[in-house]
Amino acid sequence: MSLEPIPRLLNAASRGQYALGYFESWNLESLQGVIDAAEQARAPIIIGFNGEFLSGAGRRTEERIALYAALGRAAAASATVPCGLIFNECPDDARLAEAATSGFNLIMPADPTATYEDYARRVRSLTEHAHAHGAAVEAEIGILPCGSGNADHATASSTTDPEIAARFVAETGVDLLAVSVGNTHIALSGSAPLDLDLLDRIHRRVPVPLALHGGSGIAAESIRSALQLGVRKVNYGTYLKQRYLDAMRRALAQGITNPHALLGIGGDEDALVAGRLAVRDAVLERIDLLGCCGKA
Repeated sequence: MSLEPIPRLLNAASRGQYALGYFESWNLESLQGVIDAAEQARAPIIIGFNGEFLSGAGRRTEERIALYAALGRAAAASATVPCGLIFNECPDDARLAEAATSGFNLIMPADPTATYEDYARRVRSLTEHAHAHGAAVEAEIGILPCGSGNADHATASSTTDPEIAARFVAETGVDLLAVSVGNTHIALSGSAPLDLDLLDRIHRRVPVPLALHGGSGIAAESIRSALQLGVRKVNYGTYLKQRYLDAMRRALAQGITNPHALLGIGGDEDALVAGRLAVRDAVLERIDLLGCCGKA
């Protein structure tokens, strides 16, 4: 299959009362693991990469956004389930515009340091650009707390105001809105419930599908309830990397001296295979919560 337009994926999810899982990737093995799981579950999926990470000033080498777009599009073309492709959570407008023209069909401007007026203006401009190139736009109102204690994510958190969210969507024309209703970015352990009353009030005011970031730390029952309250996309990343790293550490601790056995042969000792399988299994643990299994 090739990439499915994001509005088509969201419309199907709305009709079926399920959510699309965005299980974030960071290399070829993790991307293949996500698709392996989606195919096994026969679930439509959103694949993609973290735009903030790929365009961050602290990176030692500049990343080629077009390469990641080509990788994602090739992965979608090889998949037997419908896929969307997101350039996720990026504060750099130039990189977002590049992503939309390079082949990502969903971009997400995210800048918690911006004022409402500045953010709305920038998102409106990016939405016009993205729509002209066949891409959709996700934005966010409200700021999630961060569970990692990282100083880089020290912006004060705030829940989503339903009236401001409705105004923002009307002013910008975005296709999807991420909300802050008790979810947490980079939750390293445990889970917590959502404020479902607030989510319901947002759903009643906002005319576009809703997204939840920080899926790794959201309680399962809250996810199930959120499907009835307009949530059509849930993001997962932290726990996938935790599982991937655990698998890689175990593989590298085997004491294997042949570098080819550890990297590239593809057998039982291969660390890359271990990472791919770990991501596949981690996705399969959560994807059924979203109600999307068997919908492909």
